[in-house]
This record gives sequence, structure tokens and C-alpha cells, in this order.
Amino acid sequence: MNFVAVTQSLASLALLSGVIGILLLGALAVPASRRALAVRVSGSEGLLVGIAALTAFVASAGSIYYSEVVGFVPCLLCWYQRIAMYPLVPVLAVGLLRRDRGVWAYGVPLSAIGLVIALYHVLIQFRPALEVVACGTGVPCTARYLAVFGFVSIPVMAAGGFLLVTGLLLLARAGWSETAGGA
Repeated sequence: MNFVAVTQSLASLALLSGVIGILLLGALAVPASRRALAVRVSGSEGLLVGIAALTAFVASAGSIYYSEVVGFVPCLLCWYQRIAMYPLVPVLAVGLLRRDRGVWAYGVPLSAIGLVIALYHVLIQFRPALEVVACGTGVPCTARYLAVFGFVSIPVMAAGGFLLVTGLLLLARAGWSETAGGA
């Protein structure tokens, strides 16, 4: 696969992930729809955690592809996003293998922190004047290596992954709560 095909595929997956993540988080914020979703997914929580782990794996592999294969140098905020994304792969995989109903409590903080960093990174890429502190040496955090479909940068891709992981883990939690007798 060539660079353009890989990049367009990753950008498309990230956009789809972001949309699904936003829809999930929105539905989970409404008590009635949260209960309905919890009942619907009850018994499938492991699948949700597996999809979250796969999402984190693809996002991590994509970031490694861009830095190690393509040669893009990650900026400071990209490193912080990696610090949040990379551990999600083994944390969620171990939680899945152990059938740990508490895995959401380990994954959501990492994913939510990564999401906040990614959203800030996207913001300063589009509005560099909002950068609070300059990234320092190396690649500036306001720089964009990519603008797939005119707006999808690497931090946009990361945000999509973090949105989906967060939504899936919170949905799994709701399903487990339903199984336990109270959503």
C-alpha cells in the first residue's frame, strides 16, 4: 500500500471512529438512551472492549507508521497523545483476556486525557494564536503534516480514536452495570 492509500484509509477510519464515538457519548449522556443501550449490549461487553483495543492498536500502529516509515517527526503534543494511546493496547487486551469488568476504569482516564490533548492540538493547528506555550525544540505543534479531505490532520485522527475508545468503554460499563442490576 502506498502513502496516499494508507493515509486516506486511516483518515476515513478516524472520521468514522470520531462520529461513532460522539454518537455513543451523546447517547450515554441521556439516562433513558443509556439504559436502552445498556440492555442492548448486555452480554457483549467483551466485544466492545475488544473493538476498543483494536482501535487503540490501529491508532498506535498508524502513529508508528507516520514516524518510523514516513519519517514524520512527532511534536511534543503528539508524544503526549502517544503516551495516552500506546498503553491502551496492553491495558485493554489484558482486561479483555481476564474478562475484567473494571477495565473501563483503567482505560477511560487514559483515553479521556488523550482526547483532551488531541482536541487542544487540533485547536492550535487551526488557530495557532491560541497556543498557550510553544512546543519548544523540534517540530512546532501548530504544524500540520497532513490535511486529508482538507482538514484531517494526525491529531484529528488521534481524537477520533480516543473518542471511539472512550465511548466503547463507557458503553461496556453501562452494559456491565445493567447486568449487575442497575444502570
